[in-house]
Amino acid sequence: MGPASAVSQSVIQSFSHSVPGKIVPARPVAQNSIRMMNRMVALLVAAVIAVTATHAEEELVAVVRLISFSSRNVTGNLKIVQTPLDGPVTITGKIFGLTEGPHGFHVHEKGDLSEGCKSAGAHFNPENNTHGAPEDTVRHVGDLGNIMANTAGEAIINITDNIISLRGSNSIVGRSIVVHSDEDDLGKGNHSLSLTTGNSGDRWACGVVGIESSYGKWNSGSFTTPSVSILVIFFLIAVHQHLKF
Repeated sequence: MGPASAVSQSVIQSFSHSVPGKIVPARPVAQNSIRMMNRMVALLVAAVIAVTATHAEEELVAVVRLISFSSRNVTGNLKIVQTPLDGPVTITGKIFGLTEGPHGFHVHEKGDLSEGCKSAGAHFNPENNTHGAPEDTVRHVGDLGNIMANTAGEAIINITDNIISLRGSNSIVGRSIVVHSDEDDLGKGNHSLSLTTGNSGDRWACGVVGIESSYGKWNSGSFTTPSVSILVIFFLIAVHQHLKF
């Protein structure tokens, strides 16, 4: 008798002794009952795998409206997508009103724009690291490098990053994205600000990262846990009904 069959027989015997005030002798376990139990277990496992696969295909979507608080009329719209839920984050969009060339592009720690981009705080840096390039092992979570503007002052954004997230400890939701006046030296310059801001200059535009997709998707663990729990409950009910006969 295999482990699954032994477990099935044990469960059946436990149910047979559980009727209050009445002693019922354990019934012998027939082969067809064991096969039925094994089928039910297999169906439960398949259902859990299906729910988990659905979870992996989900995506989170956020948006940013960039506005300028300086004399520069820098504006833009960004879309931020994370799929699967714990996968990389992709930022796409367009920014207008820049000077030609590279501009520092970072996530800042606060979503407070009450005093313009100044009140957005420093780079988002929960691990208290030095400033670096997006590909560096040591970097701020919010270090997204540079964007490049063409001769018309327009920048097409298409950035994929494995460090920022739309949920969890590295979530950028409710924080700000800031576009700077100058090129980010990625922490490799000799300036006193290289290891803190990349010496990327003034804050020309900023915007708060806001939720676009439905709120229910943002609750960590909200996909698999309830679904699996419901499946387990139905499984136990089915087992109980099966053992009554």
